[in-house]
Amino acid sequence: MLSSHSCLASLRHCPLHFSTTTTLHICSAVNNQQNPESHDEPIPRKHNYKSSSILRTNQPQEPQTPLSPQEKVRILELALVTKRTPQFPGSIFVHSPGDADVSSSLPPLNTLFLGSPDGNDRVDEDMLVRAVEIRRKVTAEILKEALMKQGKFGITYTTNLVRNLPDFIDYVMIEAASLKRMPEFSDLTFNSRARTVIEDSNVVRLVRWLKHNAQSYNRIAKLISMTKGDLESIRRLADWLKTVYVKGEFIGTVMLRAGDNIFQRSHEELDEIVDYLESKGVRREWMGFVISRCAPLLCLTMEELKTRVSFYMDMGMSINDFGTMVYDSPKALGYFTLEEMTQKVNYLREFDLNDKELGKLLAFKPDLMCCSIEERWKPLVKYLYYLGIPRNGMRKILVVKPIIFCIDLDPNIVQKVKFFQDLGVRDDAIGNMLAKFPPMLTYSLIKKIRPVVIFLMTRAGVSEKDIAKVIALGPELLGCSISNKLEVHMKYYLSLGIRKWQLGQMIADFPMLLRYNLDVIRPNYIYLRRTMVRPLIDVIEFPRFFSYSLEGRIIPRHKVMVENRVNFKLRYMLTSSDDEFKKKVEEAVERRRKFESRVSESSDSQETGGEVLDVSQLPETSYSESEDSISLSQNESAISDPQLL
Repeated sequence: MLSSHSCLASLRHCPLHFSTTTTLHICSAVNNQQNPESHDEPIPRKHNYKSSSILRTNQPQEPQTPLSPQEKVRILELALVTKRTPQFPGSIFVHSPGDADVSSSLPPLNTLFLGSPDGNDRVDEDMLVRAVEIRRKVTAEILKEALMKQGKFGITYTTNLVRNLPDFIDYVMIEAASLKRMPEFSDLTFNSRARTVIEDSNVVRLVRWLKHNAQSYNRIAKLISMTKGDLESIRRLADWLKTVYVKGEFIGTVMLRAGDNIFQRSHEELDEIVDYLESKGVRREWMGFVISRCAPLLCLTMEELKTRVSFYMDMGMSINDFGTMVYDSPKALGYFTLEEMTQKVNYLREFDLNDKELGKLLAFKPDLMCCSIEERWKPLVKYLYYLGIPRNGMRKILVVKPIIFCIDLDPNIVQKVKFFQDLGVRDDAIGNMLAKFPPMLTYSLIKKIRPVVIFLMTRAGVSEKDIAKVIALGPELLGCSISNKLEVHMKYYLSLGIRKWQLGQMIADFPMLLRYNLDVIRPNYIYLRRTMVRPLIDVIEFPRFFSYSLEGRIIPRHKVMVENRVNFKLRYMLTSSDDEFKKKVEEAVERRRKFESRVSESSDSQETGGEVLDVSQLPETSYSESEDSISLSQNESAISDPQLL
């Protein structure tokens, strides 16, 4: 008879094609064989059957010899066998459950875990772990087979899916082991019980339904693992999400991001959350969008949700503002903890904002609550302070354009500041620019700011030495459209007869010249040329003329000058206040009166004395020595101008 070691040696050379239903009962036929010297009369050995000497129970047996670790692992690996091994003469073990004496020809599995032959039942933990791993691999193979046969999935998709389902595989193992205690399943093999668990869970149909709804195998695996065995909860939750207008493409994302307890929540709890938000200004048709962007809202308790809502309502925020805030940024309500929300609000209060102003600010830009204080706000404030912007300037930036506190510092703000520095704008002027026109920091450097600068220097005639002055005085130009605004104004001014280099000087003197509406500029220019009978050079020297109201300032002051027969340059006519202008007119009238009186006196003395008046002896006057010199009223006839026809 073969010894135990010779049996194991022959086992090592057997190909691994046993059925999985037999491998869990691979047993101690190797260890239970008796010493061949104890036989009086040898009994003929049957093919593929254990020795008949084992039937003699009255013979003493040798103590059981423990298997080596390599032999134990070799026997455990037989559990992965899924096909029947062909029989051949000299085989020791029965290789198929269809054979007659399958249960008696396989060694008991518990003998593999005996650590010593002295009878102490010390379990080898390493072998137990190895056995569980092998059982897990067997379960994975059974699940793959079910997905490919019943679900008609490809081998690659099935392999990737099962690889991401370790929790569900463990669940199947535990449920299959628990079925062993039930009488109707006690005689079934583990493989049969595992197949029963997989069929009862309807996992194959669920995977096909989720795949039909455009869910990847990664998401499907995560969803199945989150259910903890209750796979039908996925369908129930998906049907409920559709009732609150969540789009099908976002259903899987919502279920994954909501939290682990989302599948344990009842529909009544979810409906209570939705009804409460609707009562606070969040419209029903917005609910799907809100839940899609902030799924953790569904996992909040009603106490937590009410506390968060009161956090914003206590700042004076109305229901309508709260509803629009949640619609614009759902994360501001349900994503952060109350401690984080309180810290951010307290930091914003340092910019001299009261609760009412904070409520309006957060209602207008709730994305502020999604920004980090340490990573985003503090570096930005430090950089703005370096540019010379005081706290009130930062407050203006925060109120006018709060999105600046939400954008990245280095790739956006720093790059724009460096660009302005390269143009020649001083650091203090850059700070004034940012405080004056905060939206400038939100424009694209490549697509918006740089093309405008190039247009001003190439098309509008602004010289290289004046471009820094233009940008510093008129940063609003950077927000104008080139095709719809700047180019239209440039062509209009050139059509009046203004040269390109003259237009550049006008823009350098008054950059806002390119931003005014042409419907305002045209009437001013027509009145200047036709009624005031002024030359074109006047408007070139004083382009700010177009910034004054025609009805409110230009026409009334021109009438005063005509009535008093005086004339001023446009700069002194329009820039002074009403009182200053009235005083200037009175002084000019007085000087003209004195001059006329002296002229009349000299003419009378010439007529009475018969002497010729020497003009060189007349007193000097300031008739034409300064900008505010007096002149006679202009001729009332209009000068024809081809540009006005």
